[in-house]
Amino acid sequence: MREDNSYEVIRDVFTEYLIKKQHRKTPERYAILEHIYLHEGHFDAELLYNAMQKDYRVSLATIYNTLELLLDCSLIVKHPFVGQTAQFEKTFGNSIHHHLVCSKCGAVKEFSDKKIRTTIQAKNFASFEITHYSLYLYGLCNKCKNERKKS
Repeated sequence: MREDNSYEVIRDVFTEYLIKKQHRKTPERYAILEHIYLHEGHFDAELLYNAMQKDYRVSLATIYNTLELLLDCSLIVKHPFVGQTAQFEKTFGNSIHHHLVCSKCGAVKEFSDKKIRTTIQAKNFASFEITHYSLYLYGLCNKCKNERKKS
């Protein structure tokens, strides 16, 4: 993976992917890519669609189709948070982090733990090379835990 995490490099990665897979290089696809890489944190297709309507008219179908392309070229990742619509996150230049997911309200908090990361990266699996990973820990956030104690 390249060292430079500028938008121009990300755009070049997407362009190379579109050319290789013989997809059209449309202004809408690039607008979606730019909006995603300006956004911090997780997002879903509806959030992206609504946020883009202010500056750029793009259909929800185009959003979904472009998300699939970005998933395929590994510029975003899809998170399977239980009880929520599909959540996405940019991956290029994004540090490895883990997720705490509240099983009741669905709140997601990111955390990083050097010991966990080092342990996973040091693990060798027979006939398998790890390229990336995700870690989700499920439980109750403080708000839901406190509400449960009150009732």
